[in-house]
Amino acid sequence: MSASTHDRYARLTALRPARRLDTPPCEEAGIPAGFMPDVPEGAEHLARLLGAEPRRNRFGEHLALRRWFPGPAVTSSEITPPEGTIDDSLLRLLAPSAPKEAADPRQWLFLDTETTGLAGGSGTYAFLVGLAWWDAGGLEVEQLFLREHSEEHSLLVALSERLAERPVLVTFNGKTFDWPLLETRYRMTRSIPLPAPRAHLDFLHPARNLWRAQLGSVRLAELERHVLSWNRGTDVMSELIPSIYFDFLRGGPPAPLIPIFRHNQMDLQGLAALACRVLSLLADPVQQGRDALEVWGVSRICERRGDAARARTFYERSVALDLPPEADRAARRSLALLAKRGGDFSRAVELWNGLAGSSRAGLEAYEQLAVHYEHHERQPQRAAAVVRQALAELRKAARLGTLAPSACERHKAQFERRLARLDRKVGRMFPEEGSGRGVSP
Repeated sequence: MSASTHDRYARLTALRPARRLDTPPCEEAGIPAGFMPDVPEGAEHLARLLGAEPRRNRFGEHLALRRWFPGPAVTSSEITPPEGTIDDSLLRLLAPSAPKEAADPRQWLFLDTETTGLAGGSGTYAFLVGLAWWDAGGLEVEQLFLREHSEEHSLLVALSERLAERPVLVTFNGKTFDWPLLETRYRMTRSIPLPAPRAHLDFLHPARNLWRAQLGSVRLAELERHVLSWNRGTDVMSELIPSIYFDFLRGGPPAPLIPIFRHNQMDLQGLAALACRVLSLLADPVQQGRDALEVWGVSRICERRGDAARARTFYERSVALDLPPEADRAARRSLALLAKRGGDFSRAVELWNGLAGSSRAGLEAYEQLAVHYEHHERQPQRAAAVVRQALAELRKAARLGTLAPSACERHKAQFERRLARLDRKVGRMFPEEGSGRGVSP
């Protein structure tokens, strides 16, 4: 949608309040009777095509569609709705500060919106709000739709009612986009209280840790294809959705909206299936992980959440498998630091010796070895020898161009300062050994 179209809709409709059923438009909103546009002519046809029906509350009407799906739309038998509550340690990995309600999937409300644009702000509407929850071993999906912008208040009231029933919000990138947008819409009504979810679980963030290294893109559709083994088939392009809705508002045919409803349903099914997959991986990455990268991803989540014991266990498992070189270096680096913090210096030294080289990780390993030999082993001579090895590797990196010149200069200055200090220390401890030792050229 062009900027001019976005601005035009923002000016004309963004601030117009909805009319209560029991109050004339002029009394409720301060505007002349008859100003509000009628629901588009194709709205009744749309309802028949979808099998939807109008829902009414004190602020008016909106269109609602309910469907039940027997489970996440994936072929893998591994993915089933979670039973019982989630283990507390598992919940801490998803949301460290989440209350106890978040451990019960029956309290989860999956949410995904379709909007009039991606810019956000006062002129952007969530014209279709998709909700879903686990029910009877499957997924109950409810979609709330604005046949016209003045129905927004009615839709927001319905959303508040659903959140009161299931107060744990579950989204995919909803913390950044969907929920902030809806918060803005609630505030703009000045009459509908902003609902406050008890917890908000956003599965974009664990998905990035688990799969970005191997997939690059962690768009939901990509995760469905490569992680859940589910191909959506023909799907509407997201960038076309706003224009299709605007065409409907201007009196266009309702049929092009049908793929948008289906797209929203698939987003909710995909989110539910992804949540199940993430939960199974976090609970048992060794058995549920399909490859070393997934186990490595769980290790990173555990480390970031402060679960050092589980992080170290799974890092060890991932390096024992066939990780790609870059991920392997990153895993060994993290594992060495965890071993150091846990007091397992022999394992840390073993890992640093394996990493040492002319790469960034290799130079950091040299630095860690120098610190270890100087401060833990009290062997400044050995620490100095390690620094000289690092300077030799640094000259090699500069000659081969494997590190940027600025990085080479920065590391060179750091190592030379450390070596000068170590030589002085050795000279004080062993005068006969310290004489003649200077900074390597």
